[in-house]
Amino acid sequence: MKKVWIIFLVFFIIILLLFLAWQNFYQNKEIIYNNSSVCIGGSCFEIQLAENSLQQSRGLMFRETLSENKGMFFVFKKEANYPFWMKNTHIPLDIIWINANKEVVFISEFTEPCKTFFCPQINPQVNAKYVLEINAGLSQKFDFKVGDFVEIID
Repeated sequence: MKKVWIIFLVFFIIILLLFLAWQNFYQNKEIIYNNSSVCIGGSCFEIQLAENSLQQSRGLMFRETLSENKGMFFVFKKEANYPFWMKNTHIPLDIIWINANKEVVFISEFTEPCKTFFCPQINPQVNAKYVLEINAGLSQKFDFKVGDFVEIID
Protein backbone atom coordinates (compact mmCIF):
# COMPACT_ATOMS: atom_id res chain seq x y z
CA MET A 1 0.00 0.00 0.00
CA LYS A 2 2.86 2.36 0.79
CA LYS A 3 4.35 1.75 -2.66
CA VAL A 4 1.06 2.77 -4.31
CA TRP A 5 1.04 6.07 -2.38
CA ILE A 6 4.63 6.82 -3.38
CA ILE A 7 3.84 6.17 -7.06
CA PHE A 8 0.72 8.35 -6.81
CA LEU A 9 2.67 11.16 -5.11
CA VAL A 10 5.44 11.06 -7.73
CA PHE A 11 2.85 11.06 -10.53
CA PHE A 12 1.00 14.00 -8.92
CA ILE A 13 4.22 16.02 -8.52
CA ILE A 14 5.17 15.41 -12.17
CA ILE A 15 1.73 16.54 -13.36
CA LEU A 16 1.90 19.62 -11.12
CA LEU A 17 5.37 20.56 -12.41
CA LEU A 18 4.26 20.13 -16.02
CA PHE A 19 1.21 22.32 -15.38
CA LEU A 20 3.32 25.05 -13.73
CA ALA A 21 5.86 24.96 -16.57
CA TRP A 22 3.08 25.22 -19.17
CA GLN A 23 1.43 28.11 -17.34
CA ASN A 24 4.74 29.98 -17.02
CA PHE A 25 5.45 29.50 -20.73
CA TYR A 26 1.91 30.53 -21.70
CA GLN A 27 1.97 33.59 -19.45
CA ASN A 28 5.28 34.86 -20.81
CA LYS A 29 4.71 34.03 -24.49
CA GLU A 30 4.35 37.22 -26.51
CA ILE A 31 1.36 37.18 -28.83
CA ILE A 32 1.05 39.67 -31.67
CA TYR A 33 -2.37 41.28 -32.18
CA ASN A 34 -3.67 43.49 -34.98
CA ASN A 35 -5.25 46.75 -33.85
CA SER A 36 -8.49 48.43 -34.85
CA SER A 37 -11.31 50.50 -33.35
CA VAL A 38 -14.86 49.73 -32.31
CA CYS A 39 -17.61 52.24 -31.54
CA ILE A 40 -20.90 51.75 -29.72
CA GLY A 41 -23.00 54.88 -29.90
CA GLY A 42 -20.54 57.75 -29.57
CA SER A 43 -18.06 55.76 -27.46
CA CYS A 44 -15.05 54.33 -29.28
CA PHE A 45 -12.36 51.93 -28.11
CA GLU A 46 -8.92 51.13 -29.47
CA ILE A 47 -8.93 47.35 -29.61
CA GLN A 48 -6.62 44.44 -30.07
CA LEU A 49 -8.14 41.86 -32.40
CA ALA A 50 -8.24 38.28 -31.14
CA GLU A 51 -8.72 36.52 -34.47
CA ASN A 52 -7.13 33.08 -34.02
CA SER A 53 -7.39 30.39 -31.36
CA LEU A 54 -4.10 31.31 -29.64
CA GLN A 55 -5.07 34.97 -29.36
CA GLN A 56 -8.60 34.07 -28.26
CA SER A 57 -7.52 31.58 -25.60
CA ARG A 58 -5.08 34.14 -24.13
CA GLY A 59 -7.45 37.13 -24.30
CA LEU A 60 -6.71 39.62 -21.53
CA MET A 61 -5.17 37.02 -19.22
CA PHE A 62 -2.30 38.12 -17.00
CA ARG A 63 -2.74 41.85 -17.71
CA GLU A 64 -2.67 44.07 -14.66
CA THR A 65 -4.21 47.19 -16.25
CA LEU A 66 -6.33 48.26 -19.20
CA SER A 67 -6.73 51.90 -20.24
CA GLU A 68 -10.31 53.18 -20.29
CA ASN A 69 -10.39 53.62 -24.07
CA LYS A 70 -8.86 50.20 -24.81
CA GLY A 71 -10.26 46.71 -25.14
CA MET A 72 -10.03 43.33 -26.81
CA PHE A 73 -12.29 42.32 -29.68
CA PHE A 74 -12.79 38.62 -30.39
CA VAL A 75 -13.66 37.78 -34.00
CA PHE A 76 -15.07 34.29 -34.56
CA LYS A 77 -15.41 32.52 -37.90
CA LYS A 78 -19.11 31.85 -37.48
CA GLU A 79 -21.96 33.03 -35.32
CA ALA A 80 -22.53 30.69 -32.36
CA ASN A 81 -22.88 30.64 -28.57
CA TYR A 82 -19.45 31.54 -27.09
CA PRO A 83 -19.19 31.26 -23.29
CA PHE A 84 -16.28 33.14 -21.69
CA TRP A 85 -14.47 32.76 -18.38
CA MET A 86 -12.13 34.91 -16.31
CA LYS A 87 -9.32 32.43 -15.61
CA ASN A 88 -5.98 34.23 -15.01
CA THR A 89 -7.67 37.57 -15.73
CA HIS A 90 -6.72 40.23 -13.19
CA ILE A 91 -9.00 43.05 -14.42
CA PRO A 92 -12.77 43.21 -13.81
CA LEU A 93 -14.44 43.48 -17.21
CA ASP A 94 -17.65 44.19 -19.05
CA ILE A 95 -18.07 41.50 -21.72
CA ILE A 96 -20.28 42.40 -24.66
CA TRP A 97 -21.52 39.80 -27.17
CA ILE A 98 -22.31 41.12 -30.69
CA ASN A 99 -24.10 39.26 -33.48
CA ALA A 100 -23.22 39.10 -37.20
CA ASN A 101 -25.49 42.12 -37.81
CA LYS A 102 -23.23 44.07 -35.41
CA GLU A 103 -25.90 44.46 -32.75
CA VAL A 104 -25.25 43.98 -29.04
CA VAL A 105 -27.05 40.78 -27.97
CA PHE A 106 -25.81 40.32 -24.38
CA ILE A 107 -23.79 42.24 -21.78
CA SER A 108 -22.12 40.79 -18.70
CA GLU A 109 -21.34 43.81 -16.52
CA PHE A 110 -18.77 43.96 -13.73
CA THR A 111 -17.47 40.46 -14.47
CA GLU A 112 -14.98 39.71 -11.70
CA PRO A 113 -11.68 37.86 -12.15
CA CYS A 114 -11.66 34.22 -11.12
CA LYS A 115 -9.26 33.49 -8.28
CA THR A 116 -9.87 29.74 -8.03
CA PHE A 117 -8.55 26.81 -10.05
CA PHE A 118 -11.93 26.00 -11.59
CA CYS A 119 -13.66 29.06 -13.01
CA PRO A 120 -17.32 29.35 -13.96
CA GLN A 121 -18.29 30.25 -17.50
CA ILE A 122 -20.29 33.32 -18.41
CA ASN A 123 -22.73 31.89 -20.93
CA PRO A 124 -24.90 34.42 -22.79
CA GLN A 125 -27.03 31.62 -24.31
CA VAL A 126 -27.34 33.69 -27.49
CA ASN A 127 -25.41 33.48 -30.75
CA ALA A 128 -22.69 36.02 -31.44
CA LYS A 129 -19.90 36.51 -33.96
CA TYR A 130 -17.91 39.05 -31.93
CA VAL A 131 -17.17 39.69 -28.27
CA LEU A 132 -15.81 42.95 -26.86
CA GLU A 133 -14.03 43.08 -23.49
CA ILE A 134 -13.64 46.49 -21.84
CA ASN A 135 -13.08 47.74 -18.31
CA ALA A 136 -15.87 46.97 -15.85
CA GLY A 137 -18.43 49.72 -15.48
CA LEU A 138 -18.00 51.29 -18.91
CA SER A 139 -21.17 49.68 -20.30
CA GLN A 140 -23.14 51.37 -17.54
CA LYS A 141 -21.20 54.64 -17.83
CA PHE A 142 -21.88 54.89 -21.59
CA ASP A 143 -25.38 53.38 -21.29
CA PHE A 144 -24.78 50.42 -23.63
CA LYS A 145 -27.85 48.26 -24.16
CA VAL A 146 -28.87 45.11 -26.00
CA GLY A 147 -29.79 46.18 -29.54
CA ASP A 148 -27.15 48.93 -29.81
CA PHE A 149 -25.32 49.00 -33.15
CA VAL A 150 -21.56 48.41 -33.16
CA GLU A 151 -19.31 50.02 -35.76
CA ILE A 152 -16.06 48.20 -36.53
CA ILE A 153 -13.46 50.57 -37.97
CA ASP A 154 -10.61 48.96 -39.91
